[in-house]
Order: sequence, then structure tokens, then C-alpha cells
Amino acid sequence: MKESEKLFSHRRGEMVETLKRYGISNSRVLDAFLEVPRHLFFENKARDCAYNDGAYPIGFGQTISQPYTVAFMTTLLVERCPGGKVLEIGTGSGYQTAILDALGYSVFSVERIFELHERAKKLISRLGLHVVCHFGDGTLGWMEHAPFDGIVVTAGAPGEPESLMRQLAERGCMIVPIGGNGSQQMTVIQREGSGFKRELFEYFTFVPLIGQEGWDDTVF
Repeated sequence: MKESEKLFSHRRGEMVETLKRYGISNSRVLDAFLEVPRHLFFENKARDCAYNDGAYPIGFGQTISQPYTVAFMTTLLVERCPGGKVLEIGTGSGYQTAILDALGYSVFSVERIFELHERAKKLISRLGLHVVCHFGDGTLGWMEHAPFDGIVVTAGAPGEPESLMRQLAERGCMIVPIGGNGSQQMTVIQREGSGFKRELFEYFTFVPLIGQEGWDDTVF
């Protein structure tokens, strides 16, 4: 192993220890964070920041979320939907996508910004991940492949995304931050027959979910 890879591996271990101190305890999630090389989702000049517990800009007004945020959302999913088909809304850098793949999900991912879609798709292919990527409006989901056992929305929605809710399988769950610009409450929406159950968790800060059933891009 090259010295740089040893260093990144060591820092990945430190990142996981930080997640444990923050309360992330699911062993499957922690193993996935140890497995996925987060620095590969950064430009070369920014890789020294890859294992800091903070968000980082990836261009086009978007960010790669801080590790704790990704781990928190992923834990909510794993605890309610341990396997199956998952739709990710907002491919972004592809890091959350890779974490879901490492957990063994069948992953479908939608990105609305073409440049990010192309960049992430190339990296996902190079890493040999079994992920299906799509360029389009994530707020409308991906009906062609519905229903989904899980949906992970990696941007802040102004309200409950109805099209996404309709694409949940029975007992399927969606993890989505809901709220105004600046602060959103992490929300789990789980399908139960013709209705839905909701659970509310702590507040986070995400980029806005833009699209037909999200925010209007002229607002930001």
C-alpha cells in the first residue's frame, strides 16, 4: 500500500472513531464508512479535507455532506430498511451513493445538475459500483423503477415530496430533511398501507431540494 493510501486509511479510521463519539453505533454503517475511500470523491487539491467532519463544496452551489450527516441518515435507513432497492435523490459527489452500495442495497440515484451527474457516474463506474444513475428532476423520483424499499433525499425539502412518497413500497421508508432555507428537520416517512407514519429527529442544514415538487431555483 502506498504511503498516501496508508495515511488516508488511518484518517478514515479516525473519522469512524469520531462518528462513534457522536453516537453512531450501527456496525454495518461504521463498516461501510471504513470501506469507502471518501477522499476519492474530492478533487486532488482538496483531499486533505476529506476526512474532516464537515461539509465541503463540490461546485454548482452543492456540497458533499459532513460524514456525521451521511452516517445519521444512513443509520435511519438501515434500521428500518436493512436491504432491498433504494432511490437516492441528489447524487452529488457520489459519496452517499457509494455508502449505500457498500451496504448491499440495489441503488438508483438521480441528479439534476448534468455536470455533477456526469462526474459522479464516471467515478462510480471506475470504482465498479453497481449503481444506476439518472439525470433528471429528483423531486419526481424514478417511477420506471418504483416501488422502492427506501428513499434517501440528500437536500432540504420545503414539504413532504408527494411523488416520492407514492413510489415507496409497502413498509418502505423515506429519509428526508424538511424545513426552510437554513435549517431542516430530519424526517422519516414510512408507508403503512394507504397511509404514512412519520418520525421526527434533529435539525440539519442542507442545500435546497430544487425541482417541480421542491424549491423553485429562482428563490436561491
